[in-house]
Amino acid sequence: MAAVEWWRGAVIYEIYPRSYGDGDGDGVGDLRGILRRLDHVARLGADAVWIAPFYPSPMKDFGYDVSDYCDVDPRFGTLADFDAVIAEAHRLGLRVLIDQVWSHSSDRHPWFVDSAEDASGAKADWYVWADARPDGTPPNNWLSVFGGPAWAWDPRRRQYYLHHFLSSQPKLNLRHPAVLDALLGVGDFWLSRGVDGFRFDAVDFMAHDPALRDNPAQPPQGGGTPLKPFGLQRHVYDMAHADTMGVMRAIRDLLDRYPGTMTVAEVSSEADALARANAYTGKGLLHMAYTLRVMKATFDAPGLRQAIAHAERRFTDGWMCWAFSNHDVVRVASRWGDGSLACRKLAMALLLSLRGSVCLYQGEELGLTEADLPFEALHDPYGINFWPRFKGRDGCRTPMPWRSAAVHAGFSEAEPWLPVPAEHRRLAVDMQEGDPDSLLSFTRRFLSWRKTRPALLTGTLRLSDMGEDIVAFERRLGTERLLCLFNPSDRHVEVSLPDGLVPQEVIGEAWDYGGPGRYRLSPWGMLFA
Repeated sequence: MAAVEWWRGAVIYEIYPRSYGDGDGDGVGDLRGILRRLDHVARLGADAVWIAPFYPSPMKDFGYDVSDYCDVDPRFGTLADFDAVIAEAHRLGLRVLIDQVWSHSSDRHPWFVDSAEDASGAKADWYVWADARPDGTPPNNWLSVFGGPAWAWDPRRRQYYLHHFLSSQPKLNLRHPAVLDALLGVGDFWLSRGVDGFRFDAVDFMAHDPALRDNPAQPPQGGGTPLKPFGLQRHVYDMAHADTMGVMRAIRDLLDRYPGTMTVAEVSSEADALARANAYTGKGLLHMAYTLRVMKATFDAPGLRQAIAHAERRFTDGWMCWAFSNHDVVRVASRWGDGSLACRKLAMALLLSLRGSVCLYQGEELGLTEADLPFEALHDPYGINFWPRFKGRDGCRTPMPWRSAAVHAGFSEAEPWLPVPAEHRRLAVDMQEGDPDSLLSFTRRFLSWRKTRPALLTGTLRLSDMGEDIVAFERRLGTERLLCLFNPSDRHVEVSLPDGLVPQEVIGEAWDYGGPGRYRLSPWGMLFA
């Protein structure tokens, strides 16, 4: 069982290919750059890598608009380069997950070109088409996440097509058996090349109401108009339809033909996200799921306890994957706490102590901050659309800093596609390598220790009441009992340990002995007993 379910409690390191390492000197990261730097992930102590899209694409949404699901974009290399990454990762003891984007494709994909050209052809219904209303307006009131209506007019068919993101990302019709069969063939193509699993993008948008009913309005909280109009609707019809489960069962059937492989689903931050994540990972469906909603928790003791308690209530059958950062959100070092090294260590330790599996985003182990980029440096259409109130996702996608004093911090010899922030140079890998107090060293020690604690990998979690200023929970597996305490504040906090528990001094926790049975946690301190 352990060999089949290696993913339970695993740590998965997300690599954003454009920004990890440039192997051909053009300023854009690629598969050869990943190949050269895989040893960093292995030394960190992660169990797997998740590589974001590297498929042929017009790059309107930087790879999440796929024009060929079974090849490598020349910007990133070749299929031979990908095979070399797989081989090297497996040699280092790392498994490899890759993105699958099945809710939509690029409008340059041959499938969409055929569908748009011929309303009576074989691929006519491979995408979601609908007639205009009598007055020429879109079929319903659905909105795009990236702004504006979720429908675009195509003059060839004289119909609207559905897109949940950019208009260049038309929605695939996963109810069509031929579409699902074609995508399952894509999955089979990559599994047969040796990948160990998939991260499925935007699973909430796989299926929608076939009757295309209008979404009800959602009055804005506090009465003000939100920055993004998407928040003015309750998304009950345009996403998360029950037919999604049929797609997931088909995916699971495919993965079951390749023992030891797994799937992780990205669940949106819309209401009831954790309940959907639990449902998607039930028996015979996907293996685990994470949600961006968790990343919006308030970083104080009450907010974190509430988020953990909510996850424990919702995840009754499935398996959760925790993530505090990824390529779509503001980096955790800038989002939570005071930006101090102690706070960054606490966030890392908390993430690695929760029940479930974990996704670490490249640079999170370095404590990289969100880059503050000027408008002229932006590439992300999401940020460009909502500038200046929302700056998009480029700030968390800047290149990895490998060598502080090197040109472009060792990412590339050429001008990189996004600038390397000056403040990231002092956080470069080579600056932290020899510093035992650095976040990189701390993360390596914690991951090494975590592997010796089965309760942290797959044990139960029960929140403990240790005072309003403390996040405390017990991880237990068999006879192993581990109490985890965190002080997410800039104040000292005293606690008393239950009888029979003794502190563990293994990773540089921040606490002092405060008298008989009493312990004093430093600001942003932690204690394991």
